[in-house]
Amino acid sequence: MYTNVCKHCHKTFQSRIKTYSCKACKSKDENHFDEIEEYLRKYPNSNALQISEELGIMAYEVLKYQEEGRLCKVNGTFSKLEE
Repeated sequence: MYTNVCKHCHKTFQSRIKTYSCKACKSKDENHFDEIEEYLRKYPNSNALQISEELGIMAYEVLKYQEEGRLCKVNGTFSKLEE
């Protein structure tokens, strides 16, 4: 058994697998992830702070999704637009 801490409500709970959200916060977690995923489809070069400001989701949560392996970090390149 694992002792986990929910990333949303910070409640400690037991489960058979390592998980980052309790049963009560599972739907909230899925909704936030779906919103982030949709936002990144529109604005693929966004960082955690931009996502946080636009969606009202804490930057900590965005970084936690990356830590969980649900979001990946991509090093893009910037190029100057032609005038």
